[in-house]
Amino acid sequence: MSNWISVGPLSDIEQEGVIRFDHGGRTFAVFRGPDDSVYCTAGLCTHEAVHLADGLVMDFEVECPKHSGAFDYRSGEAMRLPACENLKTYPAEVVDGEVCVALA
Repeated sequence: MSNWISVGPLSDIEQEGVIRFDHGGRTFAVFRGPDDSVYCTAGLCTHEAVHLADGLVMDFEVECPKHSGAFDYRSGEAMRLPACENLKTYPAEVVDGEVCVALA
């Protein structure tokens, strides 16, 4: 069963931006797409465990700040080497202006 957690107001995340969210000893990255959609992934790059919230976000991609590996944050798919393992993704939605994520 999923546990929905409020991350904070949508207005706290820039359009085409990302914030770090820590919960239950784990780190997550919460993204706001160019169309105001929201997404949540594991917060660490699968290549070398660097925080993706420090990376560059463009369109629906995040680039790892350490080695420039890239992921499609909608699906978690690794798009550019050296990242070759996909990110885990979690359901996210906006409810009354608050971003909520479902953490299993």
